[in-house]
Amino acid sequence: MAREQHSVLEPGTLGDGGPPPPRATESRPARLHAGLRRHRRWLLPVLVVVLLAQMAAVMVTTAVEQTPTIDEPVYVATATMYLREHTLDHNPEHPPLGKLVIAAGIALADPHFDANYRGDQGELGRHLLYESGNDPWRLMFWARLPVIVLTLLFGLVVFAFARELMGAARGLVALALYTFSPDVVAHGSLATLDVPQAGFLLTSVWLLWRARRRPFLYVPLAGAALGAAVATKMSALPAVPVLMLLAALSVWSACRPADRAARRRVVLLGAAGAAVVALVTVAVVWASYLAVDPRLRFTSTEPVPTVHGLRGQIVGLLPFPRAFLDGMRIQFGLEDYPWQGFLFGHLYTGSHWYYLPVALLVKTPLGMIALWAAGAVAVVAVRRLRPSAPYLLLPTAVLLGAAMDGSRDFGTRYAIFVPMFLAVAAACVPALRWRWAALSTGVLVAFVAVSSLRTFPYYLPYSNEAFGGPSKTYLRLHDSNVDWGQDLGRLADRLRERYAGERIWLVYKGSGVPSYYGIESSDPRTAGLRDVHGLLVVSDTSIDKATGKLAELIDSSRPIDQVGHSITIYRR
Repeated sequence: MAREQHSVLEPGTLGDGGPPPPRATESRPARLHAGLRRHRRWLLPVLVVVLLAQMAAVMVTTAVEQTPTIDEPVYVATATMYLREHTLDHNPEHPPLGKLVIAAGIALADPHFDANYRGDQGELGRHLLYESGNDPWRLMFWARLPVIVLTLLFGLVVFAFARELMGAARGLVALALYTFSPDVVAHGSLATLDVPQAGFLLTSVWLLWRARRRPFLYVPLAGAALGAAVATKMSALPAVPVLMLLAALSVWSACRPADRAARRRVVLLGAAGAAVVALVTVAVVWASYLAVDPRLRFTSTEPVPTVHGLRGQIVGLLPFPRAFLDGMRIQFGLEDYPWQGFLFGHLYTGSHWYYLPVALLVKTPLGMIALWAAGAVAVVAVRRLRPSAPYLLLPTAVLLGAAMDGSRDFGTRYAIFVPMFLAVAAACVPALRWRWAALSTGVLVAFVAVSSLRTFPYYLPYSNEAFGGPSKTYLRLHDSNVDWGQDLGRLADRLRERYAGERIWLVYKGSGVPSYYGIESSDPRTAGLRDVHGLLVVSDTSIDKATGKLAELIDSSRPIDQVGHSITIYRR
C-alpha cells in the first residue's frame, strides 16, 4: 500500500506533506557561466559605447585643434552656397550629398556670407573663412561635426556586419579596429568626402548581405546607400556593377532554387534585384541635386574640358544630371594632369600603380595589417564564412584597383574603404582552426590600440613603428598622408611661445591664411640666399618637393623644431 501511495505523489514532494528536498547545488563553472550570460546583456552595449566614445573624443579633439586642410574651405564654401544661394555652380567635380552633410553643421554655425563675392572656389573658401567676419575655428568645427557623427554611425555598421558573421564578441574586434584606425580617425575628423563615401559603400554591402534573407526589403535599401556613395564622390561608380552583381547573388541565395524552372525564375528575380539597385542609385543621385536646386540650373565656375574617346562616350551615356556629367569631365581632365608624387624619397611626375598599397603599408598599424591578412584568409578558407567573401573582398579589390589606376598619388584617403571592409573581415580570424587564433587576435587588437593612441592628436601624419612613426612619415610620403595644411594654428602657438620677435621666412602648403593666426612672415623664394636669416619654416610636403633655391636654403639650414609632424623649423 505504501508503494502505491508513493507512486501517485507529485515529483519533488514527500509522502508526509513536508517541504520539497533541496535542489542539487550547481557547480562553480556552471554558476560562473550563468553569471557571464547575465552580465553580457549590459556588458556588450557598454563596450560598444566605450569604443565609440573614445573615437568621438579623439576626433573632436583633432577637429578643434586643426586649421583648415587644403580641400575643406572649398567644401565649406560650396555647402554654404547650397544653403544660401541654392546653386550647383561651385565644385561640380563632386556631387552634392557629402557637402549637404557638411551644410547641416554650417546651418547651425550660421556664418556671415557675402553673396556678391566673385572668385573661384578656392578663393571663395578663404573669403568665407577669413574675410567675412567669421571665426574660422568655430565655423570649421561645426562643418566637421556632421562628418564626425556620420563616422561614428558607420562604426555601428561595422559592428553589426561583423556580429552577423561571427557573433557579438567578434563584432567588438571589428569595431575596435575601426575606431582605432588612424586613417579613419584622421579623415573622419575633417569636413571632407572620403569617409562618408566609403561608409555609404560599406552600408550598401552590409544591406546586400542582409538581403540574402529578406531581399524585398534590403535590396532597395542597399541601392539607396549605394546612391548616397555615388552622390558623395564619383569614384564610387566602379562599385555600381559590383554591387549589382552582389544583389543578384543575394536574391539567388534567398530563393535557393531546387529545379531548372525555379532557377530560371530566380535568375530573372536576381536581374530584377540588380536593376532595382541601379535604378535606386540613379534616383538618389538625382534627388541630391534636386535638394540643392529643384530647377537644376548649372553654370560651372570652372573650365569643363572636352572628353574624347571611350571616356567621353561613357559620360554621354550615364543617366545623371548635367552638373554630374560636367563634373565627371572635370575629373577626367584632372586625371590627365601631370601631378607630382613622392614615395620613399623619390619625387616623380605621374603615378605609380603600387603607390596606394605601399602607402597603406606605411600608414596602417602593424597589428591591423596582420589581422587584415588573416581575416581575408578566414573568409575564404572557413566554409561557413565563404559566402561572405564576395561581399567583403570583391568590392575592396575592385575599388582599390580603380584607385591604383588614378593619376593622383596624394594619400591613403583614396583607399579609406580598406580599413572599413577589412575590419569586418578581421573579426573572422578566430574562426580559423589555429591553436592561438583567439588569443593572437586580442593581443594584436591591443597593439593596434596602443599604436593609434600614441599618435594622438596627430593622426593625419601617422605611420607605423616599422617606418619610424609620425615624425618620419614625411621622409616617405607627402600631401594628405602627412601635411595637408592642418598645423598652421599650432605653428602660430609655437612661434609665439619659443621664437617671439624672430624673423620668419615661411613656405606653407595649405589653404589657411598665416597672417590671420598672427604669423608675420616673408617668402624666402622671393629673396636672395644671403638675405634669408632667422627662422626658415617649411611645410614638410614642400621639403619633399623642394628644388632650386628652396632646396639650397634647406640644405644650408639647421633643423631645430617640428610642429605637428608636418612643419619643420630651421635655423638659418
